[in-house]
Amino acid sequence: MTARDVPERAILVGAPPMDMPQETVEEHLEELARLASTAGADVRGIVIQRLRTPSASTYIGRGKVERLKLALREHAATLAIFDEELAPAQGANLESALGVRTLDRTELILDIFALRARTSEAKLQVELAQLQYLRTRLKRMWTHLSREGGGIGARGPGEQQIETDRRLIDRRLARLRRKLDRIARSRVTQRRARSEQFKVALVGYTNAGKSSILRGLSGAEVFVEDRLFATVDSATRVCDLDGPGPILVTDTVGFIRKLPHHLVASFRATMEELAEADLLLHVIDASSPRWEAQKEAVEAVLGEAGAADRPVVEVFNKIDRLTHEEERALRERAAATVAPHVLTTVVEEGGLEPLREALQAAMRARLETVRVSLPADDGARLAEAYREGEVLERAYEAGRVIILARLPAVVAGRWRQSGLVVEQADAA
Repeated sequence: MTARDVPERAILVGAPPMDMPQETVEEHLEELARLASTAGADVRGIVIQRLRTPSASTYIGRGKVERLKLALREHAATLAIFDEELAPAQGANLESALGVRTLDRTELILDIFALRARTSEAKLQVELAQLQYLRTRLKRMWTHLSREGGGIGARGPGEQQIETDRRLIDRRLARLRRKLDRIARSRVTQRRARSEQFKVALVGYTNAGKSSILRGLSGAEVFVEDRLFATVDSATRVCDLDGPGPILVTDTVGFIRKLPHHLVASFRATMEELAEADLLLHVIDASSPRWEAQKEAVEAVLGEAGAADRPVVEVFNKIDRLTHEEERALRERAAATVAPHVLTTVVEEGGLEPLREALQAAMRARLETVRVSLPADDGARLAEAYREGEVLERAYEAGRVIILARLPAVVAGRWRQSGLVVEQADAA
């Protein structure tokens, strides 16, 4: 059994503003508890203090620090987790006063991403975000860093260890950015190669069911688990909807309230997938009583990623968990939203059909309906018409095959330049 397998006992700390509704406070701490569980912590208690203004030295007041210290001792806890982001000095002062490690929400999320990252790109992105965060907190955390050199024999006279570590981090950050830039350039090449294909990106609050939907649409095996940030790696699958050609569907990292800015910036290549997608599927957990707040949190991150102007279909998922009355109320609230929407479930037969139909309609909307005359032996282009579009009619005439087809604009334009398109037709 490794150290990671032994759960750390943790006390959660909430410091909401005075005017925050109690229901919201409880929801935020419930989410923090789920994050802590995902990271491997055993939550033993919660300490709350409503604040008009945070303390500059310890965020919470002196008396509440003593109360937290008692709770830690009572439960033999070795970890205090704050729902807010702590300034470097606040974190250092709290650790000194409490005698245990103190994490804030940002550190906790970064730790989960480090634990869950599987691909080399995701690992590089998470490391970049962690180092950017740690760089300003070296006074408290430098002893936990793994050095790549420096130390004895490499320091100038009188130089502090913290400055040595800062330079080591800066060098590592530069190397990480160079590696990620190379990956980003490779992604650009990949996107060019699939520029003619219809690209869809799944976005949504963490644990909304994006991976389950990708598995349901593609039939391919995708890791699914009922945890926050079960997956942090992007996955792209080809999905055949029995319509006008296959589509590429990418499952992106889940979003969350107060997603660390360092993390958003580090996942630049992934975010570029959103900005270049033909359609975003915003997956919403319809069974969550706070789905509207989660929806707003996702929309805020999309704005940071430069994808706020992408066409969106809102996918209200997990409707199997609703009563008939709740589903009726949801349909009324969803009807008031600006974006097109569908209601789905992945656990009931035919539960994804509304989404399949919405995707087929979105694909058809970007196709041109044309009549094309091909040489009878031009099997390659005929196959392309079936693969990339939708053949509506087919006839033979004087050694040629005449088809009426819905084709992507890029394909139709290329064939038009070759003189193969004989008529622009209205959609049948």
